[in-house]
Amino acid sequence: MCSSFRLPVIVFAAGFVMACCLIEGSYTLPSIGHYDSISGIDFIQICLNNCVQCKKMFGDYFQGQTCAESCLKFKGKAIPDCEDIGSIAPFLNTLD
Repeated sequence: MCSSFRLPVIVFAAGFVMACCLIEGSYTLPSIGHYDSISGIDFIQICLNNCVQCKKMFGDYFQGQTCAESCLKFKGKAIPDCEDIGSIAPFLNTLD
């Protein structure tokens, strides 16, 4: 189940990186998220990593794809924490 989640995210991220390289005309790999130059933190990358971690922890009960899409849509402003039910509640589901 986990590999079916990672493949679309990896393909999307690779396409995004390639598009940024073409737009910038640069040969360096850009950050995929909002990068805080003072602290050196890439909030979208942290958000995506947390989505993957929660997917590993909760399996089919966690909507990893929806979590990752939320990270990208909101630019890492709402980072899910697998131990905080409030932050992951929108991505939890019940198995019937």
